[in-house]
Amino acid sequence: MTKSSPEVERLAAERLAADERRITGQARRRQALSLRAAWAEFWKHPSPYLISAPLVAAVTGRVVVGGGAWWELLIPAGLLALFPVIEWVIHVVILHWRPRSLGPVTIDSLLAREHRAHHADPRDLPLVFIPWRALLWLLPAYVVVAWLVTPTTSSMLTLLVSVYGIKLGYEWTHYLVHSDYKPRSAWFRSVWRNHRLHHYKNEHYWFTVTTAGTADRLFGTYPDPATVTSSPTVKALHAADAE
Repeated sequence: MTKSSPEVERLAAERLAADERRITGQARRRQALSLRAAWAEFWKHPSPYLISAPLVAAVTGRVVVGGGAWWELLIPAGLLALFPVIEWVIHVVILHWRPRSLGPVTIDSLLAREHRAHHADPRDLPLVFIPWRALLWLLPAYVVVAWLVTPTTSSMLTLLVSVYGIKLGYEWTHYLVHSDYKPRSAWFRSVWRNHRLHHYKNEHYWFTVTTAGTADRLFGTYPDPATVTSSPTVKALHAADAE
């Protein structure tokens, strides 16, 4: 992948900012946020605490159990390698789920409903986080899955540490993209731009959140933004389906 010139980066940022202003109705962005202030704001929401509690418990348990086999190192390495694909599939299949009717019953999950609300107002920070009601059953469910798929206690705890750690990292990255923190590193600028294109340009592309140009390239959802038209339903997912 070739490196973009500063002029291309500047024009891309201006075009994206124009789309954001048009969609949000805000003439200006809010005042830039420092990383320290962003970190403090992050911990004002319930999701980080709900994820951190089992993460600390899993880390403590893993230290107490000790030992373990060398192949347990493959667990976090494999999850990190696979996470862009996992993230893409969850985003497309679960979060962008179109409500379906099965007789008198409408199949529409809390995660899908909350994600539509998130698209409607990407600046609403509480909507950025995984719904706490979903975490109440999802976090314990990981324990059951880990117990079923691992052969030893140490490997089970290693898996749980990895899953909870990655989930907390996802929450932080997603929050930071939607906050007023200004990207500084090249990596975060690419992640920032990728996710904002999804929210302010076209909801049918750029599904990864913590990376850019990874699983989207694999699944064909990483086009040149200049070739993609701005979607009229980027704030109202599936609105065209109801017409």
